[in-house]
Amino acid sequence: MSKILIVDDSRTSRKILRGLLEESGHEVVAEAENGQEGVDKYKEFNPDITTLDITMPVMDGLEALSKIKEFDRNAKVIMVTAAGQQNKMVEAIKNGASEFVTKPFEKENILKIIEKM
Repeated sequence: MSKILIVDDSRTSRKILRGLLEESGHEVVAEAENGQEGVDKYKEFNPDITTLDITMPVMDGLEALSKIKEFDRNAKVIMVTAAGQQNKMVEAIKNGASEFVTKPFEKENILKIIEKM
């Protein structure tokens, strides 16, 4: 079982992801609506895994990723992208993202990635 932080500006996406993860026995320790809040919650809750949406207000996922990595270089971060954001995915991986998933979420895919981490 992993402690997971979900960072996504879409309430619906957070709800779907939380449902998938909790159903599979993982604990969602916190949720955040933007990158800045995500970085703050990461420092507060020290989750095992963080899911980070790329496109968000205040601070986007790429910037949040580098701030989380500055704070904890061993952070395990899964980037969440909408289809067609390949260039951002490449940048995210260069910045230390462990994995990425695309919306709409596919339960099997997400659970496989979480188990692998």
